Amino acid sequence: MFNQGMSRRHFLSHAAMGGAAVLGANQFLSHLQLNAAEVSKNQKACILIWLGGGAPTIDMWDLKPGSKNGGEFKPISTAGDLQICEHLPTIAQNMDALSVVRSMSTREADHMRGAYFMHTGYVPNPTVVHPTFGSVVSYEVGTKRQNLEIPAFVSIGNGGMSPGFLGMSHAPFSVDAGGRIQNADMGSMDQGRLMARLSMLETIEDGFIKSNRGEAGQAHKDVYGKAVNLMKSEQMKAFKLDEEKPEVREAYGRGGFGDSLLMARRLVEVGVPFIEVNTLGGWDLHNDVFNTLKNQRLPQLDKGIGSLVADLKQRGMMDNVTIICMGEFGRTPRINQNVGRDHWATSWSVLVGGGGLKGGQAIGETDADGTRIVSDSYLPSDLWATVAYAMRIPLDTVHTSKRGRPMKIANGGQPIKGLI
Repeated sequence: MFNQGMSRRHFLSHAAMGGAAVLGANQFLSHLQLNAAEVSKNQKACILIWLGGGAPTIDMWDLKPGSKNGGEFKPISTAGDLQICEHLPTIAQNMDALSVVRSMSTREADHMRGAYFMHTGYVPNPTVVHPTFGSVVSYEVGTKRQNLEIPAFVSIGNGGMSPGFLGMSHAPFSVDAGGRIQNADMGSMDQGRLMARLSMLETIEDGFIKSNRGEAGQAHKDVYGKAVNLMKSEQMKAFKLDEEKPEVREAYGRGGFGDSLLMARRLVEVGVPFIEVNTLGGWDLHNDVFNTLKNQRLPQLDKGIGSLVADLKQRGMMDNVTIICMGEFGRTPRINQNVGRDHWATSWSVLVGGGGLKGGQAIGETDADGTRIVSDSYLPSDLWATVAYAMRIPLDTVHTSKRGRPMKIANGGQPIKGLI
């Protein structure tokens, strides 16, 4: 459903063939320097923290003490005007900059359909592939950043979702938590050999394009050119964490998730407007939900997000960086016979903040058992409209699908009033 023509693997195989060898990968990475204050001042960005599988938000952001659905965890006070889970103390200390939308009602409780809906603001449709919102930001914001040499949409942890009708130029550029680009073999090809290959490829591609065989030839040439330029760019240093102070590495938590969030902050500093961080894996907790959360998922989530927010505050970046933490749905208020929770899209929560949005609040409300919403409810289109507002993307923007159909940005959603 989500594959759009030229794959990311195809893109990176070309990058591997030629790009880094222009200078020699290790050589060009060793002498680069970043100055965050110069390159990122007042540049808007969004970091999406994706909880794949669907996290039990009733045990994290909207606890129900005293209810049969309440589970084992207790709520604690925060730096804002709301309570969250006792196993998220670092996030609690920084909740003045974050809010929880507790009244998401999104109806799609299938993993693939829910992920599509939450990423795009549209339900899946067999006649059109809608762009994930990172691709929308790449198209609307990234193309206007003249000093940005690396991709405007970076996905850390997996391939991310499709750019849909916006095209492969706005697809997520995928790296792992160590900043390694899949299939990019930093070889030792000399510059002369590289230039000969590039010249030959350009001749072939120009001939193909002139033969009027559709968009594929030009798209291939554009993507390949970006791959080569990418490997030459000094901004590639943002993917390398070894220059960070040891205490910063420890604060975020060394390893996959902490390193991913630290990398996201570094990418924002060089001007990347959208970064998706794919977490930990394994939020599909049909079994043993409380032990898994307490001993594995929540400590890493707490350390990483809490440190990211504190770091952005300290660097004066919080008002320019919008953070969203969500999955494809929540999980059932009812605890099943395996001490787990099942898929639930009717009433659940999303963490959002930064970007000049109001923090320290609970937006919306569910009943005492968490089974239904007793306030205004919100859709993913409303979340993305809120992000668009924070990033100064006009809400009357309309894109056109390949079939000529007009598509409103964020599916015509409206910014969530309590956040703006």
